[in-house]
Amino acid sequence: MRHAIAIAAALAALLLAGAAQAADHQIQLLNKGEKGAMVFQPDFVLAAPGDTVTFVPTDKSHNAEGIKGMIPDSATPFKGKMNEPITITLDKEGVYGVKCTPHYGMGMVALIVAGKPVNLEQAKAVKQTGKAKKAFEALFAGVPAAN
Repeated sequence: MRHAIAIAAALAALLLAGAAQAADHQIQLLNKGEKGAMVFQPDFVLAAPGDTVTFVPTDKSHNAEGIKGMIPDSATPFKGKMNEPITITLDKEGVYGVKCTPHYGMGMVALIVAGKPVNLEQAKAVKQTGKAKKAFEALFAGVPAAN
């Protein structure tokens, strides 16, 4: 009985330690930021699987939405409501492309890499238009090589 209790306590400690290590990354949605108008700030985040990302619409008329084809296979798709924060859990390793739905054409996009960028080529293959295309080209240049 003592042995079973000790094992249960050790497992509980490991689970709690893992949860305590998960980070929450904050991304602001701004009309004007360090890189210009209509931006996610920061627009590039390196994270670990299990971390969370909270998108904070600091200015009005913004949301955060995962881009189809630019999130890891079997990751949970997400679409935040206008003017409301949304927190996502990076439950799968890979690249997550994000857009502000009304300002996508203005290049309001972000890129998150959780662990290894296992779906990088798939994400790069998604067709982008206008300023979003140029913004993603710059963001992809910052992705570390998968080892």
